[in-house]
Amino acid sequence: MVGTFWSLVPAIVAIALALITKEVYSSLFIGIIIGGVFYSGLSFTGFFTHVFQDGFIAQLSDSYNVGILLFLVVLGIMVALMNKAGGSAAFGNWAKKHIKSKVGAQIATICLGVMIFIDDYFNCLTVGSVMRPVTDKYKVSREKLAYLIDATAAPVCIIAPISSWAAAVSGFVTEGENGLALFIKAIPFNFYALLTIVMMLTLVLMKTEYGKMSKYEKALQVMSDVDESIEKPIGNGKVIDLVFPIIVLIVMCTLGMIYSGGFFTEGETQWDFVNAFANSDASVGLVLGSFATLIITILVYVIRRVLPFKECMSCVPDGFKAMVPAIIILSLAWTLKAMTDSLGAKDFVAGLVSGSAAGFMNFLPAIIFLIACGLAFATGTSWGTFGILIPICIAVFPDASDTLRVISISACMAGAVCGDHCSPISDTTIMASAGAQCDHVKHVETQLPYALTIAVISFVTYIVAGFTKSAVISLIFGIAATIGFIYFMKKRNTK
Repeated sequence: MVGTFWSLVPAIVAIALALITKEVYSSLFIGIIIGGVFYSGLSFTGFFTHVFQDGFIAQLSDSYNVGILLFLVVLGIMVALMNKAGGSAAFGNWAKKHIKSKVGAQIATICLGVMIFIDDYFNCLTVGSVMRPVTDKYKVSREKLAYLIDATAAPVCIIAPISSWAAAVSGFVTEGENGLALFIKAIPFNFYALLTIVMMLTLVLMKTEYGKMSKYEKALQVMSDVDESIEKPIGNGKVIDLVFPIIVLIVMCTLGMIYSGGFFTEGETQWDFVNAFANSDASVGLVLGSFATLIITILVYVIRRVLPFKECMSCVPDGFKAMVPAIIILSLAWTLKAMTDSLGAKDFVAGLVSGSAAGFMNFLPAIIFLIACGLAFATGTSWGTFGILIPICIAVFPDASDTLRVISISACMAGAVCGDHCSPISDTTIMASAGAQCDHVKHVETQLPYALTIAVISFVTYIVAGFTKSAVISLIFGIAATIGFIYFMKKRNTK
């Protein structure tokens, strides 16, 4: 079963069960068990060794994964601090005066999501904690908030030259070419990311929904009040007590990222700002930045007498408890990914791409987009998909000046983000649910119709790009198709 279609079966079963049963923990665990059975060849001891030693223990002892879990916990503590200090409540009251409508609340969420382009994990949890009181006030469903968060996380990071995603993509360019320069060239052709932003704005401005999202949005409109799910503050916090920690968090996480990339290193190993980002370790950088912010925030709260030190410390277990569901799902998702990796899913997909390359050059960007979607959806990882497909694209198009090479690499990135966006086992999708405090399966099933719409339009747009080799013509086509489809759905809903 290694290196064949069977290698994708554990992930496919887990995703199908999650969508059918609406229960994510058992679905992921069943996928892990199937992967263990396939790998061990029905060996009793081999099964337990692979699932627990090579799976759970290996993933939870991986330094990168531990860093992400620490970052999750610290942000959970930060949110608990800001809620208890009264900063979130004060911001909610300020927003009620300055944001006048449901459309305004959603546009503000999108703008904040676009502004926090450094890292998708950071984006998901920060935007959720800041905007949740405001969107609750204007009866934006948690499912819609989770979609707006998720759609401004990876899709924005993948078109931002200074982000952990740009760093990851640059690292997969193994030849002498500047990986960051190639990333920048690919931005205008990243149709899924660009059209996702267009779709969000169009949905909000046209005031329309479709699929299961419309059900949750309509249900919320008939409710007399909305539970804001925010702990009643005991501090006398003001708006600055939410804004200041967020600004410090952005600054410190940026410094942490470039520190991990060697920006502050003396001697020959020192890098400039852009290259430090390209060589950064997002896990280390985010942990350093978030811990520094936590210490500064507690000091400021205590000095300003916003919150007593004892109450600050009580937020530590509260923040940890709030993140337990996300931590469990992430741990299961990482273990499931380890099962598919051990079964050679990457090798199977790599062979599929290289075998279909000849004779389909103009259609190749669209084909790569589809394959990247499928791989990222099944494995729940964008970065792993980059690592498999970008070297293949470079090998298929060795000429650095070939426009099709840039389009194909962009199609790989767009497809990876699309699959990641749709997948219930993607860490970004999991964190978007955590940030919005939304049921994870509800988030996936409401987001899926929107993501699939842009996936289909992007696929056709890549066919157009393969023949025209023009980012402008292709993007105009894609934007027109997106707005036209949403207009059609609005008319259909009205009728």
